[in-house]
Amino acid sequence: MSHPESTETATGALDPGVVRAGAAAAARRRELNISQRRLAAEGIINAGALIAFEKGRSWPRERTRAKLEEVLRWPPGTIERLRRGEPVAPAAPEAPAPAALAAEAPAAGEDASSIIAQDVSLIAQAVVTAVNTFDTAIEALPPVDSDDFTARATKILADLRQLEAVAARAARINKVSPPLIKALSAVRSRYDALMLRAARSPHATLGQRLYAARRGANLTIAETAKAADVSEEDVVAAESEQPVPAPAVKALEDLVEQLAIT
Repeated sequence: MSHPESTETATGALDPGVVRAGAAAAARRRELNISQRRLAAEGIINAGALIAFEKGRSWPRERTRAKLEEVLRWPPGTIERLRRGEPVAPAAPEAPAPAALAAEAPAAGEDASSIIAQDVSLIAQAVVTAVNTFDTAIEALPPVDSDDFTARATKILADLRQLEAVAARAARINKVSPPLIKALSAVRSRYDALMLRAARSPHATLGQRLYAARRGANLTIAETAKAADVSEEDVVAAESEQPVPAPAVKALEDLVEQLAIT
Protein backbone atom coordinates (compact mmCIF):
# COMPACT_ATOMS: atom_id res chain seq x y z
CA MET A 1 0.00 0.00 0.00
CA SER A 2 1.43 3.38 -0.95
CA HIS A 3 1.81 6.15 1.58
CA PRO A 4 0.61 9.57 0.52
CA GLU A 5 3.11 12.36 0.99
CA SER A 6 2.62 15.08 3.53
CA THR A 7 3.44 18.69 2.85
CA GLU A 8 6.98 19.91 3.15
CA THR A 9 6.47 23.33 4.68
CA ALA A 10 3.88 24.75 7.05
CA THR A 11 3.42 28.48 7.04
CA GLY A 12 2.98 30.50 10.23
CA ALA A 13 1.50 33.70 8.80
CA LEU A 14 -0.59 32.77 5.78
CA ASP A 15 1.09 33.38 2.46
CA PRO A 16 -1.47 34.94 0.05
CA GLY A 17 0.07 33.00 -2.83
CA VAL A 18 -0.30 29.67 -1.02
CA VAL A 19 -3.89 30.54 -0.08
CA ARG A 20 -4.63 31.43 -3.70
CA ALA A 21 -3.11 28.20 -5.04
CA GLY A 22 -4.80 26.06 -2.39
CA ALA A 23 -8.22 27.58 -2.99
CA ALA A 24 -7.84 27.12 -6.75
CA ALA A 25 -6.83 23.48 -6.27
CA ALA A 26 -9.83 22.88 -4.00
CA ALA A 27 -12.18 24.39 -6.58
CA ARG A 28 -10.64 22.32 -9.37
CA ARG A 29 -10.77 19.12 -7.30
CA ARG A 30 -14.49 19.58 -6.63
CA GLU A 31 -15.11 20.54 -10.27
CA LEU A 32 -13.67 17.18 -11.29
CA ASN A 33 -15.53 15.29 -8.53
CA ILE A 34 -12.28 14.12 -6.95
CA SER A 35 -12.59 13.24 -3.27
CA GLN A 36 -9.97 13.61 -0.56
CA ARG A 37 -10.29 9.87 0.07
CA ARG A 38 -9.31 9.11 -3.52
CA LEU A 39 -6.17 11.26 -3.36
CA ALA A 40 -5.14 9.59 -0.11
CA ALA A 41 -5.92 6.08 -1.40
CA GLU A 42 -3.86 6.66 -4.54
CA GLY A 43 -0.86 7.80 -2.50
CA ILE A 44 -0.92 11.36 -3.79
CA ILE A 45 -1.47 13.32 -0.58
CA ASN A 46 -3.08 12.43 2.73
CA ALA A 47 -6.32 14.10 3.79
CA GLY A 48 -4.77 16.20 6.56
CA ALA A 49 -2.05 17.57 4.31
CA LEU A 50 -4.56 18.25 1.54
CA ILE A 51 -6.85 20.17 3.87
CA ALA A 52 -3.89 22.20 5.14
CA PHE A 53 -2.87 23.04 1.58
CA GLU A 54 -6.38 23.94 0.45
CA LYS A 55 -6.70 26.26 3.46
CA GLY A 56 -3.39 27.89 2.58
CA ARG A 57 -1.59 26.71 5.71
CA SER A 58 1.09 24.57 4.06
CA TRP A 59 2.91 24.08 0.75
CA PRO A 60 3.24 20.60 -0.84
CA ARG A 61 6.56 19.15 -1.93
CA GLU A 62 7.43 19.50 -5.60
CA ARG A 63 6.76 15.82 -6.27
CA THR A 64 3.38 16.05 -4.55
CA ARG A 65 2.48 19.15 -6.55
CA ALA A 66 3.34 17.30 -9.76
CA LYS A 67 1.04 14.42 -8.77
CA LEU A 68 -1.76 16.82 -7.87
CA GLU A 69 -1.40 18.63 -11.19
CA GLU A 70 -1.66 15.34 -13.04
CA VAL A 71 -4.84 14.25 -11.28
CA LEU A 72 -6.33 17.77 -11.55
CA ARG A 73 -5.50 17.73 -15.29
CA TRP A 74 -3.39 20.86 -15.00
CA PRO A 75 -0.19 21.50 -16.98
CA PRO A 76 3.04 20.91 -15.00
CA GLY A 77 3.97 23.89 -12.85
CA THR A 78 0.41 25.27 -12.63
CA ILE A 79 0.29 25.25 -8.81
CA GLU A 80 3.57 27.16 -8.56
CA ARG A 81 2.36 29.67 -11.14
CA LEU A 82 -0.86 30.16 -9.17
CA ARG A 83 1.21 30.89 -6.08
CA ARG A 84 3.22 33.52 -7.96
CA GLY A 85 0.03 35.12 -9.26
CA GLU A 86 0.81 34.38 -12.89
CA PRO A 87 -2.05 33.84 -15.36
CA VAL A 88 -2.90 30.19 -15.92
CA ALA A 89 -4.88 28.94 -18.88
CA PRO A 90 -7.92 27.01 -17.61
CA ALA A 91 -8.01 23.31 -18.39
CA ALA A 92 -11.24 21.95 -19.74
CA PRO A 93 -12.78 19.46 -17.31
CA GLU A 94 -13.34 15.96 -18.57
CA ALA A 95 -16.40 13.99 -17.66
CA PRO A 96 -15.47 11.16 -15.27
CA ALA A 97 -16.13 7.64 -16.38
CA PRO A 98 -19.14 5.86 -14.82
CA ALA A 99 -16.81 3.59 -12.85
CA ALA A 100 -15.00 6.60 -11.44
CA LEU A 101 -18.30 8.18 -10.44
CA ALA A 102 -19.25 5.02 -8.60
CA ALA A 103 -15.90 4.93 -6.81
CA GLU A 104 -16.36 8.56 -5.75
CA ALA A 105 -19.88 8.02 -4.39
CA PRO A 106 -20.30 9.03 -0.73
CA ALA A 107 -19.90 6.30 1.83
CA ALA A 108 -22.92 5.01 3.74
CA GLY A 109 -24.34 7.75 5.93
CA GLU A 110 -22.50 10.45 3.99
CA ASP A 111 -24.56 13.14 2.26
CA ALA A 112 -23.14 14.32 -1.08
CA SER A 113 -24.68 17.79 -0.89
CA SER A 114 -23.22 18.23 2.58
CA ILE A 115 -19.74 17.31 1.32
CA ILE A 116 -20.01 19.82 -1.53
CA ALA A 117 -21.28 22.54 0.83
CA GLN A 118 -18.37 21.92 3.20
CA ASP A 119 -15.89 22.13 0.33
CA VAL A 120 -17.37 25.38 -0.99
CA SER A 121 -17.35 26.79 2.52
CA LEU A 122 -13.67 25.87 2.80
CA ILE A 123 -12.93 27.72 -0.43
CA ALA A 124 -14.90 30.74 0.76
CA GLN A 125 -12.94 30.85 4.04
CA ALA A 126 -9.64 30.57 2.18
CA VAL A 127 -10.59 33.42 -0.17
CA VAL A 128 -11.63 35.68 2.72
CA THR A 129 -8.39 34.89 4.54
CA ALA A 130 -6.37 35.71 1.43
CA VAL A 131 -8.23 38.98 0.90
CA ASN A 132 -7.56 40.00 4.49
CA THR A 133 -3.84 39.47 3.99
CA PHE A 134 -3.96 41.97 1.13
CA ASP A 135 -5.23 44.70 3.44
CA THR A 136 -1.74 45.11 4.86
CA ALA A 137 -0.23 45.30 1.39
CA ILE A 138 -2.83 47.85 0.29
CA GLU A 139 -2.22 49.98 3.39
CA ALA A 140 1.53 49.85 2.70
CA LEU A 141 1.16 51.27 -0.82
CA PRO A 142 2.96 54.58 -1.37
CA PRO A 143 1.10 57.78 -2.39
CA VAL A 144 -0.66 57.53 -5.75
CA ASP A 145 1.78 59.95 -7.35
CA SER A 146 4.81 57.80 -6.45
CA ASP A 147 6.72 56.22 -9.32
CA ASP A 148 6.22 52.68 -8.02
CA PHE A 149 2.58 52.98 -6.91
CA THR A 150 1.01 51.80 -10.15
CA ALA A 151 3.21 48.70 -10.52
CA ARG A 152 2.55 47.61 -6.94
CA ALA A 153 -1.16 48.34 -7.08
CA THR A 154 -1.50 46.55 -10.43
CA LYS A 155 0.04 43.39 -8.95
CA ILE A 156 -2.39 43.42 -6.02
CA LEU A 157 -5.31 43.98 -8.39
CA ALA A 158 -4.22 40.98 -10.48
CA ASP A 159 -4.20 38.84 -7.32
CA LEU A 160 -7.68 40.07 -6.39
CA ARG A 161 -8.97 39.19 -9.86
CA GLN A 162 -7.66 35.66 -9.48
CA LEU A 163 -9.25 35.33 -6.05
CA GLU A 164 -12.56 36.50 -7.42
CA ALA A 165 -12.29 33.90 -10.19
CA VAL A 166 -11.79 31.19 -7.55
CA ALA A 167 -14.84 32.35 -5.59
CA ALA A 168 -16.93 32.67 -8.75
CA ARG A 169 -16.00 29.14 -9.81
CA ALA A 170 -17.05 27.86 -6.39
CA ALA A 171 -20.37 29.67 -6.84
CA ARG A 172 -20.92 27.76 -10.08
CA ILE A 173 -20.28 24.46 -8.30
CA ASN A 174 -22.91 25.00 -5.63
CA LYS A 175 -25.56 27.55 -4.69
CA VAL A 176 -24.29 30.93 -3.51
CA SER A 177 -24.08 30.36 0.24
CA PRO A 178 -23.61 33.10 2.88
CA PRO A 179 -19.87 32.31 3.25
CA LEU A 180 -19.47 32.55 -0.52
CA ILE A 181 -21.37 35.84 -0.61
CA LYS A 182 -19.01 37.13 2.06
CA ALA A 183 -15.99 35.98 0.06
CA LEU A 184 -17.18 37.56 -3.18
CA SER A 185 -18.09 40.78 -1.37
CA ALA A 186 -14.69 40.95 0.33
CA VAL A 187 -12.83 40.54 -2.95
CA ARG A 188 -14.97 42.89 -4.98
CA SER A 189 -15.05 45.69 -2.40
CA ARG A 190 -11.23 45.71 -2.14
CA TYR A 191 -10.90 45.51 -5.90
CA ASP A 192 -13.31 48.36 -6.53
CA ALA A 193 -11.68 50.66 -3.97
CA LEU A 194 -8.16 49.96 -5.20
CA MET A 195 -9.08 50.35 -8.89
CA LEU A 196 -10.62 53.76 -8.18
CA ARG A 197 -7.58 54.75 -6.14
CA ALA A 198 -5.18 53.53 -8.82
CA ALA A 199 -7.02 55.55 -11.46
CA ARG A 200 -6.01 58.75 -9.67
CA SER A 201 -2.32 58.07 -10.23
CA PRO A 202 -0.59 60.01 -13.02
CA HIS A 203 0.86 56.65 -14.06
CA ALA A 204 -2.50 54.84 -14.09
CA THR A 205 -3.05 52.20 -16.76
CA LEU A 206 -5.76 52.45 -19.39
CA GLY A 207 -7.65 49.68 -17.62
CA GLN A 208 -7.65 51.52 -14.30
CA ARG A 209 -8.73 54.81 -15.86
CA LEU A 210 -11.39 53.05 -17.93
CA TYR A 211 -12.79 51.27 -14.89
CA ALA A 212 -13.03 54.52 -12.91
CA ALA A 213 -14.60 56.40 -15.83
CA ARG A 214 -17.10 53.61 -16.43
CA ARG A 215 -18.01 53.43 -12.75
CA GLY A 216 -18.35 57.20 -12.53
CA ALA A 217 -20.76 57.18 -15.46
CA ASN A 218 -22.62 54.12 -14.11
CA LEU A 219 -22.00 52.20 -17.33
CA THR A 220 -22.01 48.43 -17.63
CA ILE A 221 -19.33 46.64 -19.61
CA ALA A 222 -21.82 46.13 -22.46
CA GLU A 223 -22.77 49.83 -22.47
CA THR A 224 -19.12 50.87 -22.37
CA ALA A 225 -18.32 48.61 -25.32
CA LYS A 226 -21.21 50.06 -27.30
CA ALA A 227 -20.21 53.64 -26.45
CA ALA A 228 -16.64 53.03 -27.63
CA ASP A 229 -17.70 50.84 -30.56
CA VAL A 230 -15.50 47.97 -29.40
CA SER A 231 -16.29 44.45 -28.23
CA GLU A 232 -17.14 43.61 -24.63
CA GLU A 233 -14.08 41.36 -24.68
CA ASP A 234 -11.92 44.41 -25.39
CA VAL A 235 -13.33 46.24 -22.35
CA VAL A 236 -12.80 43.24 -20.09
CA ALA A 237 -9.27 42.71 -21.43
CA ALA A 238 -8.34 46.36 -20.94
CA GLU A 239 -9.57 46.43 -17.34
CA SER A 240 -7.74 43.15 -16.69
CA GLU A 241 -4.45 44.51 -18.09
CA GLN A 242 -4.57 42.07 -20.99
CA PRO A 243 -3.47 42.90 -24.57
CA VAL A 244 -6.02 44.90 -26.58
CA PRO A 245 -5.86 45.67 -30.33
CA ALA A 246 -4.49 49.12 -31.09
CA PRO A 247 -7.75 50.43 -32.64
CA ALA A 248 -9.66 49.39 -29.51
CA VAL A 249 -7.07 51.06 -27.29
CA LYS A 250 -7.53 54.33 -29.19
CA ALA A 251 -11.32 54.06 -28.99
CA LEU A 252 -11.24 53.35 -25.24
CA GLU A 253 -8.78 56.19 -24.60
CA ASP A 254 -11.12 58.56 -26.47
CA LEU A 255 -14.08 57.35 -24.42
CA VAL A 256 -12.22 57.87 -21.13
CA GLU A 257 -11.47 61.46 -22.18
CA GLN A 258 -15.08 62.06 -23.17
CA LEU A 259 -16.40 60.70 -19.88
CA ALA A 260 -13.92 62.84 -17.94
CA ILE A 261 -15.25 65.97 -19.67
CA THR A 262 -18.91 65.13 -19.10
